[in-house]
Amino acid sequence: MRLAARPVGLPKSSDWSLTQEPVRKPGAGEVVVKTHYISVDPAMRGWMNDMDSYLPKLALGDVMRALTVGEVIESHNDDLAVGDYVAGVGGVQDYAVVQGQELMKIDLGLAPLQAYLNTLGIAGLTAYCGLVKLGEPKAGQTVLVSGAAGSVGAHVGQIAKIKGCRVIGIAGGKRKCDFIVDELGFDGAIDYKSGNLFESIPQLCPDGVDIFFDNVGGDILNAALVNINHSARVVLCGGIANYNATSPNPGPAAYGMLIIRSARMEGYIYLDYQDEWPAMIKEMAAWMADGKLECPDDIVQGGVSVFPDTLLRLFSGDNFGKLMIKVT
Repeated sequence: MRLAARPVGLPKSSDWSLTQEPVRKPGAGEVVVKTHYISVDPAMRGWMNDMDSYLPKLALGDVMRALTVGEVIESHNDDLAVGDYVAGVGGVQDYAVVQGQELMKIDLGLAPLQAYLNTLGIAGLTAYCGLVKLGEPKAGQTVLVSGAAGSVGAHVGQIAKIKGCRVIGIAGGKRKCDFIVDELGFDGAIDYKSGNLFESIPQLCPDGVDIFFDNVGGDILNAALVNINHSARVVLCGGIANYNATSPNPGPAAYGMLIIRSARMEGYIYLDYQDEWPAMIKEMAAWMADGKLECPDDIVQGGVSVFPDTLLRLFSGDNFGKLMIKVT
């Protein structure tokens, strides 16, 4: 799946082209990976823009960038053998030729393959890095999470509970709100689609908010800022409310609360902590084994061709858990 045009607003199918091409022979240090699952993430929308972000922009005609897991079927790399399972940036394609040093070997003894795109991959690692490294949760504190039923938000809430915090999630619709409370153990949920956030947040967070983990931005960020405590930490992970905007978005109107409350608002990328991933994965795998950490897989069948429609589910709120495409 190649990028054919740069989207204006919400992407459409014609922004990509589906091509059939032979798989090139791997060079020195490279391997051929047969893709099993493709991760579908909000960050993909930013990669399509005509500007660099934390990764270089995609050029028109490039294979759509995506995190994948799959099996090595040919190797010119001393550290990877045929039959090894790996995770990396394989792209939206059936087969990828990748430098072996850019891949992480997967231990299927810890968790199933798709978990390395979910709890032991981008979703869990993003949650862990933001909450633990920037949020610095302490037992008894109140953590508020937006996008709480999404793959990152679901992990944030559960890790915060493991750390002894009181956790309130913001999600869209009764089904998602019930899920994060009844299945994931959140202490409460706010449905942003019904009611007033400026009223709902203080009702469920009567002692204020010590950590706000934001995946959404926009009005939700403003409503949360009004309720932060002294020395609060506001962790900026994403801003999905603005990803398809066609004009510049205003900054948070309530940013003055950061001054009044001597609070900190900080963004991050999970790649910043890459050296610590192995230890994080080991810890989260133990939590999974103990039944303390989980997130449903929202797996779409159909392979590479269903990618455009699957990506759009992220922006409609139709996804539930970690969205990915099954290729093999």
